Amino acid sequence: MTASATVSRLLDFDSYPVPSGIVVEGMPGYRICSRCIMDTTDPEITFDEHGVCNHCAAYDWKVRVLLGTPDEQSRRLDAVVSQIKSSGVGRDYDCVIGVSGGVDSTYVAYLVKQLGLRPLAVHMDNGWNSELAVSNIQKTLDVLGIDLYTEVLDWDEFRDLQLAFLKASTPDSEAPTDHAIEAVLTRTARIHGLKYIIGGSNIRTEATLPRAWSQGLRDWKYIRSVHQRFGSVPLDSFPHLTLIDIIRNTISNRVDFFNILNSTDYNKKNVMSILEKDLGWIYYGGKHYESVYTRFFQAFILPAKFKFDKRKGHLSTLICSNEITKSEALQILKDDTAPRQMLEDDLVFAVKKLGLTLAQFDQIMHLPPKTIRDYPAYENSMSHEALRQIYRIPRHLKSIIRNHSMPS
Repeated sequence: MTASATVSRLLDFDSYPVPSGIVVEGMPGYRICSRCIMDTTDPEITFDEHGVCNHCAAYDWKVRVLLGTPDEQSRRLDAVVSQIKSSGVGRDYDCVIGVSGGVDSTYVAYLVKQLGLRPLAVHMDNGWNSELAVSNIQKTLDVLGIDLYTEVLDWDEFRDLQLAFLKASTPDSEAPTDHAIEAVLTRTARIHGLKYIIGGSNIRTEATLPRAWSQGLRDWKYIRSVHQRFGSVPLDSFPHLTLIDIIRNTISNRVDFFNILNSTDYNKKNVMSILEKDLGWIYYGGKHYESVYTRFFQAFILPAKFKFDKRKGHLSTLICSNEITKSEALQILKDDTAPRQMLEDDLVFAVKKLGLTLAQFDQIMHLPPKTIRDYPAYENSMSHEALRQIYRIPRHLKSIIRNHSMPS
């Protein structure tokens, strides 16, 4: 079989079996939420008597309890900005921001400058940046006058770690990148004596992410156990945070994460227009598609092998935030996850960059799907569950949620 024929066969989404516990459209028992477009491709989804899913209920709770009213958001933003400015007196910077070239992080950079803050931008380069992402970062920081620190991961180590996760056959192959980003941001803040890290994670566009679709990003025990089983290159320099590190940072006052977009009237369509007009920023085609590997993983590996289409979560959040309608979201889902030529190019590029042959990648794609529960991980220990719920909640919100219970 020729290479082009192998690529074509690999990209046949329907050739991969449906994993156990997943119910896709056309199968008996398939169900979709009456409000959003989340469905039984989330094996843990539940529905109420009106057919509304648990993700919609969770979104409503987060908006009501975590976001609060516009006045509460404004007061929270003013208070935190004042604290950040005070904490940075006498220093070159008063906060750290992460930049990727994407919508959210670019708007964070734009917003903090509008608020009069003095950020140090940090970019974690894992070797998969698209040219457009690099261009977006450069243009944004040049226009805004923000200094940049870039940490480049050791490619041999990181490639080995990514291969280990592919061989582990879980849907969590982005966990090493997400974990390293948090570790680099935290370390950079501490080196410069800065308390505040301002992030772009937000409820209005990112609230819906099924647990089964992505786990373990903060779980160093999980990441390390996967690498110990399937890796071969020592992770001597890979940035990481142990459980003790995370607990110490959470309960102390040394480093504080503040997701600023939760304290603003964040509308993605409006924001993209602002970034294009004021910064010359260019859209890259999909949620987190500024990374070639993320684009390839989310557009192909997840929906083909695991039947997880992350567009459903992203679009469902936008439905709940009234940015789009359900019918509009369903129409978007009719489109391919990415243009066919892009998928072909990304497949050939990724396989070569990872040091695999098409045959080896084919074998990986047909390994039986597994989950974090198949490997040692903090998240698998019930004794850590309450603690995990504590350290995953930003400290500035703890007083808000102390007397509230999040719906299951």
